[in-house]
This record gives sequence, structure tokens and C-alpha cells, in this order.
Amino acid sequence: MLKKLLVKELYLPVIYIIVAFIVYFILSKIVNKLLVINKLNKKKSDIKLKREKTIVNLIKNIIKYVIAVITFLGILNVYGVETKSIIASLGIAGAVIGLAFQDIIKNLLSGITIIFDDHYVQGDIVTINGFKGEVIELGLQTTKLKSYEGEVLIISNHLITSVINHSMCNTNIYLDLKVNKEISIKEIESILKKVSDKLQKRDDVHKPIDLLGVEVINDNNYIYKVLIECDAEHQYQVNRAFAGFLKEEYDKIGIDVPSDIIEIKEK
Repeated sequence: MLKKLLVKELYLPVIYIIVAFIVYFILSKIVNKLLVINKLNKKKSDIKLKREKTIVNLIKNIIKYVIAVITFLGILNVYGVETKSIIASLGIAGAVIGLAFQDIIKNLLSGITIIFDDHYVQGDIVTINGFKGEVIELGLQTTKLKSYEGEVLIISNHLITSVINHSMCNTNIYLDLKVNKEISIKEIESILKKVSDKLQKRDDVHKPIDLLGVEVINDNNYIYKVLIECDAEHQYQVNRAFAGFLKEEYDKIGIDVPSDIIEIKEK
């Protein structure tokens, strides 16, 4: 009898854990399938799709924690621990658990609030507590941001006090072009219109370049300001594309490009 009991205590927990992994795998596949179906709906905006992806990740996290708790209680039951009394006593121990795990509970509530109040979702470009980057993961406990330099900030959800979401609206990039006085305003505007036509072929640029005009006149050059409206996550790619197209147009008419021709100002 003792030998039988020992064998039971050895193999049942292993079976419970294996079943738990299988159940989580199946449910995760089902949840992921729902996301794939939603992606097929082309009428949905990128923002809605990113929000749904974040909610899917949240659901998968909840499933994981629920399965883990059930599996743990099942294993305790195998070893003769009265799990019913544990569950019944949770109400009494709730206050103690709440104090012990108050940060975890705060993170959980903050994570749910962030998602359902649309503060940000996975894939957004945000500034959190002064750190700017892309949201690469939004979990029940933490948010992970990756900067353009590759640094990753991991911050507890309840510690997030300031959020600037750059992806809710298109980004406005102001460029100050230093133009040699020998180039007329009419000529530079003609060049910029050609550059604008090329940029319009990009999906991340939403309207023609705004030619804002001359802002400053110096001894040998003047500053011509332009505005480009684009997706927040592609602003640096758009900057590089603009500079490349501008050089192409300059080369066509034989104009030398100063090394400091473009000064980027984001507002």
C-alpha cells in the first residue's frame, strides 16, 4: 500500500503538469486563431489590430495563471492536502494576501486599466516616465519598452506615472533646410515638390510635404522650413528617405549639398 501510494505521488504530479502544458498549448492556439481571423478583416485599422493583439496576450496570461493555480491545487491534493479547506480559507486570508502581494495586485489592475482605457498597446511608440521607445510587451505585471538604440526598459505597471503616446496620431516632423542664396525660393520649392511626390509613394507618409516657407535669412544661406506628416514608428526611415530624395534632385541639376543641409526638429 505504501509503495503504491509513493508511486502515485510520483507520477500523478507529472501527469498534471503535462496535461496543464497541453491545455495551455491548445487554448493558446485557439486564442491566436482568433487573432488571425481578425487580421483577415482588412477594414480594421492598425490601431484596432494592435489593441486586439494586446488583449489576446492578456487573455493568454490569465489562462496561464489560472491553469497554474488549478494544477498546483491538484498536486497538493495528491499529497493529501485538503484543498477545499484552503479554498474556503482564502476569504479569511484575503486581507493578509492582499497586503503581501499588494504590488502584484496594483500591477494587475494597472495593466488591465492600460489596455481597456487604450493608454497604449503593443507596437505603439510611447514615452513612459521620460523613456521613449516601442512597446514590445505589455503584460499583467510589467511593460517593456525598446528604444531606438536597443535599450529595453522593464517597468512595473503601477509605477507608470506619465505616458505620451506618439502612435495615437501621426507624427509631425519639422525640417529646417539650409539653402544656398544662389538657389531661388521658386527653385527650391520646385525641388521639394518632386521630393514630396516620391515620398507620397510610401505608405507611412499620409499627405504631401507642407512647404512652410523661409524662416531665417543668413549671410550666405536661408532656412526653408517644411513639414512631413508620417507614422510615428517610421519617422526615422522617412527622414532618411527625404534626405536621399533631396540629394537625388540636387544631383540632377548639379547643386552641391552642404553637409549640414537638414536640421530635424520634432514638435
